[in-house]
Amino acid sequence: MFPLAYAIIMPALYAPITIMLLGLIFRGVAFEFRWKTKRGQFLWDWAFAGGSTIAAFAQGVALGALVQGIPVVGRAYSGGWWDWLTPFSLLTGLALVIGYALLGATWLIWKTENHVQRRAYDIAFWVAPATLVLIGLVSAWTPFLNAVYMQKWFSWPHVLLAIPIPALVLVAAFILLKGLTERREASPFLASLSLFVLCFIGLGISFYPHIVPNSVTIWDAAAPDNSLAFLLVGAVVLVPIILAYTAYSYWVFRGKVNAVGGYH
Repeated sequence: MFPLAYAIIMPALYAPITIMLLGLIFRGVAFEFRWKTKRGQFLWDWAFAGGSTIAAFAQGVALGALVQGIPVVGRAYSGGWWDWLTPFSLLTGLALVIGYALLGATWLIWKTENHVQRRAYDIAFWVAPATLVLIGLVSAWTPFLNAVYMQKWFSWPHVLLAIPIPALVLVAAFILLKGLTERREASPFLASLSLFVLCFIGLGISFYPHIVPNSVTIWDAAAPDNSLAFLLVGAVVLVPIILAYTAYSYWVFRGKVNAVGGYH
């Protein structure tokens, strides 16, 4: 859909994206081999955790590198191999790892019981405040990366569009912490998910109308009309099918899971 954006962004982010893919491959291999051994099962557990952590961290680094800006000359990437590696991108990498840990912990709170659920509560009590702090740090740093970001968030009348986002983040944070304190099951996960959605909406506010910050707009990067029309036809057919079987999967696996009876 956006071939020009792909041609610019990929050379800038080859390293973190390659690391992310290797982490995902290692994660999948560990998941496959774990059940085939008893003696070395703990090693594959660590391999699965390591691959997942590396993939999440690399994804966050790539996102941070995109947010901080990609140098473009003409219609091509003009930076160096290591431009993606900055303190800001490392911070976003850490933030995404902790944020994913929060999503996982709150999901387990919702879907499990007994000792697994108690363990998930213990983890969530640690990673929830850490996630909120990291969201605050990344949000406070982002406007200083680029004058356009500062304008989008703090100049009039743009601030009218932007101000609901931090307000809703505070609401979601309150619901999250309250839900964990009161040992609720569904609200911590829904609040955590809301935090992610709000953060990505915030990124959209900072980026729009650019797809490569301050260099290439959505319309500049879009594929020809014929290609977009072809993709639209495919999306109209496939998206409802994907939504339907995803909803059916969630329905089949509704309820809680335990080690004895599976889902119930």
